[in-house]
Amino acid sequence: MNIQSFFEPVEDFLQEKKYPENSFFHQIHIHSENFPDLKGIQIALIGIKEKRGAKYSESIERGSSEIREKLYFLKKSLVPYRIADLGDLISGNSLNDTYQNMRQVGEALMKQQILPVYFGGSHDLDYGQYLSYQKMKKLVSLVTIDAKVDMEELGPEDDRHTQEIVLHQPNFLFSYTHLAYQSFLVDPTLINVMEKLYFDHVRLGQIRDNFKETEPLIRDADLLSFDLCSIQSADAPGAVDAQPFGLTAEEACQIFWFAGMNEKLSSIGLYGYDPYFDDANNKSAKVAAVMIWYFIEGFYSRKDSLSFKSADYIKYTVSLDTKPNVLVFYKSKRSGKWWMEIPHNETSRFDRVSTVPCSYSDYQLAQKGEIPDRWINAQIKLY
Repeated sequence: MNIQSFFEPVEDFLQEKKYPENSFFHQIHIHSENFPDLKGIQIALIGIKEKRGAKYSESIERGSSEIREKLYFLKKSLVPYRIADLGDLISGNSLNDTYQNMRQVGEALMKQQILPVYFGGSHDLDYGQYLSYQKMKKLVSLVTIDAKVDMEELGPEDDRHTQEIVLHQPNFLFSYTHLAYQSFLVDPTLINVMEKLYFDHVRLGQIRDNFKETEPLIRDADLLSFDLCSIQSADAPGAVDAQPFGLTAEEACQIFWFAGMNEKLSSIGLYGYDPYFDDANNKSAKVAAVMIWYFIEGFYSRKDSLSFKSADYIKYTVSLDTKPNVLVFYKSKRSGKWWMEIPHNETSRFDRVSTVPCSYSDYQLAQKGEIPDRWINAQIKLY
C-alpha cells in the first residue's frame, strides 16, 4: 500500500524557519517535496487537521502546525533518531472517511513495525486509531487519559467516541482503562457501566495520591489516547473544553514517558488542541510538543525484552493458603519493573500473553497472603 497519497507535506513556512543545528528538526526525515523513505524508520509523526467531530472547533485545523513548530525547536537527544514526519493526514469527504484513512495508515505502519504518533484534531479520532488494530487478530488494551468519560449517547462525536469503540463489531477490545477523570464532569451511571464491563478507572485525585501506580496501567496499553483537556487550564489553556483542574504539564510529560517506555505500546494519540483558545505564547502547543519529546525519549530508553523465561528476569513464587495456591511474579533486572502471571484460556483464537504489568506493592500484598486486585481483574477479563 502506498500511504503517501494519504498525506499533505509539512507546510512550507515550517520548513523555511531557521532552526539551530542541534534542534529536533535536523534529526528527522520530513515530508517536503519527497515523501520520506520508511525503511528503518521506527516512529512516524502524523499531524491531523480533522475537526468535524469536535464540540468546539474554532481553529483545530491549525493545531498540528502549532505543535509541530514547537517540537522542531526542541533539542535533539543523544540517541540517533529514526523518525519521519509524514506531514498532515488528508481529511476524508466525511468524518467516517477520516477514521478509515487513519485505520489504513495505522495498519500499514504497524505492519512495518513503525509506531504512529498522532497529534492534532479532536479526541474522537482515537476511534480511527483503534480501528487500525482490527485485522491484527488479537485483543488489544486501550488507555485513555481524559477529564471526562466520552460515552454519552447524544452529542458530537468527541462526547461519545469511547462508546463507539466499546460497541464496535467485531470486538477486539481486551481492556479499557480511563485515567484522570474528574467526578463532577462524569455521570455516575457511566462509572457503573465501566465497572460492570470490568474497565479500570482512576480519578484525578487517586492519581495524585500515588502517581507511580499509574505506570503499570500505562504499561499494559497497546494504544494510548490523550485528551489535552485532562491538563489543568493554567498549563494548557488551548485545550478544547479546558478545565481549571487537572494534571499538571509535568505529570502529563511523565505519562508520555511511561508510554514511551512501554515495549508493548504500538500507537499513541494526543488530541484536543485548538490554538484559538491558547494564550499569546501558544503555551499549550509547547506543552504538547514537550509531551511528544518525552514520549520519544522514553521510546529510545526501552530496556525490557518481555521474554520472561530469559535471564533478564527474576522469577518470584508466592504460596497462598487459598486458591490460587501460587502467584508467580517477574522482576526485570534491567528496569526494575514487575509483572505477574495470569492463567488464561489457551484455546482462545486471539494471541494473548499470560503476564500483566504490576508493581512491587502487588508482590508485597501477595507475600501477606492477599490476592492483588490487579490479578483478580485480569483473571475476570481473560475468562
